[in-house]
Amino acid sequence: MNKPYPTPHINATPEDFAKTVLMPGDPLRSKFIAENFLENARLVNNVRGVQGYTGTYKGVPVSVMASGMGMPSIGIYSYELYNFFGVENIIRVGSAGAMQENLRVRDIVIGQGASTNSNYASQYCIPGTFSAISSYDLLREAVKACEEKGARYHVGNLYSSDTFYCDDETAAGKFMKLGCLAVEMEAAALYMNAARAGKNALAICTISDHLLTGEVTTAEERQNSFTQMMEVALEVAVAMN
Repeated sequence: MNKPYPTPHINATPEDFAKTVLMPGDPLRSKFIAENFLENARLVNNVRGVQGYTGTYKGVPVSVMASGMGMPSIGIYSYELYNFFGVENIIRVGSAGAMQENLRVRDIVIGQGASTNSNYASQYCIPGTFSAISSYDLLREAVKACEEKGARYHVGNLYSSDTFYCDDETAAGKFMKLGCLAVEMEAAALYMNAARAGKNALAICTISDHLLTGEVTTAEERQNSFTQMMEVALEVAVAMN
């Protein structure tokens, strides 16, 4: 039987990846995590410039690989990692836009669930709607790490949007009034892929901008300064080893 790897998107073998993969959207954030937190990090994938590295953190093997932007992109990479490369846990480490007044820029949001305007779940042909939720074990360890580090964090529902520029200007407000904490573009697909594969997923996001106040961070700040979120995710990886 032909091996399902390498794939058109990941030029590696299962041995190249750790049990847990941190998955930022930005390839440069992947590189930043590898260079600043992992020991003996080596590049294991660079197809399409989507950089993946494997090294150790506190002696535990950890991988980090970018997902690109949007649910179709993270859908491809997470599917292949779960189903072809033997990865058990994927932790999205990304940015999100605050949708509630009590959130501040640079707060951490841990995605207990992910509501979405996407049609991603239609592939499963279920007679209703599917609740895209995180894995409790990862969620519990993330909360524990945030508390130990004294991080300002929130746990709740993310809004995973298929559109960054939406023609319906009322779309975000509809999810906002139902209590969604922040908007991003990947978590729902990641959670669905994990559920289908019987694996684990969690999205940990740092608030990069605020839909209500208009406050924003720069691209460089998003790439390099969201280190507390990265440290929390790495502590989860160690706990899950």
